[in-house]
Amino acid sequence: MFVLVEMTDTVRIPPWQFERKLNESIAEELNKKLANKVVYSVGLCICLYDITKLEDSYIFPGDGASHTKVHFRYVVFHPFLDEILVGQIKSCSQDGVHVSLGFFDDIVIPPESLQQPAKFDEAEQVWVWEYETEEGAHDLYMDIGEEIRFRVVDETFVDTSPTGPSSAEASTSNATEVQKKEAPYTLVGSISEPGLGLLSWWTNS
Repeated sequence: MFVLVEMTDTVRIPPWQFERKLNESIAEELNKKLANKVVYSVGLCICLYDITKLEDSYIFPGDGASHTKVHFRYVVFHPFLDEILVGQIKSCSQDGVHVSLGFFDDIVIPPESLQQPAKFDEAEQVWVWEYETEEGAHDLYMDIGEEIRFRVVDETFVDTSPTGPSSAEASTSNATEVQKKEAPYTLVGSISEPGLGLLSWWTNS
């Protein structure tokens, strides 16, 4: 679930921080820049693990700050494909079951990856597994807040770097663009195999 990623960056330290230890100032600046941010094709950055190498610091004309090239390792949330995770159901929609891990919410289990046969209950706004037994079908509801075990089957990264408006019309439709903002990192899960799905399905049986 969590991996160590080796990274390199040039860190700017303003003059009023020169009285502090360089490592402390750099660690603070790196966490300000990266913590809780998604790096494209890397994952969700959590926190600095350690600094492996500091190169020479430079002060450029017109800027009193120091600029240091830093080699460091960062703790990143990036589950591997086929990894089993346990989260909580955040919401349900026609698009599938939306799951949260507490610190990461962009997880969806599409309808075709649910235990089958499944149906969407419009009244309750939840998905239902129509579990077949010798006595007939039983409706097992996927209620909000329930713990769910799922397998990671796919991931999607979206480049959300800011871009300028392509035309004058783009600036007028700014409000609608904000609503359509895509998540930079999305996980796709599946529960279509025995042992996966709500924990209560398997622990209470």
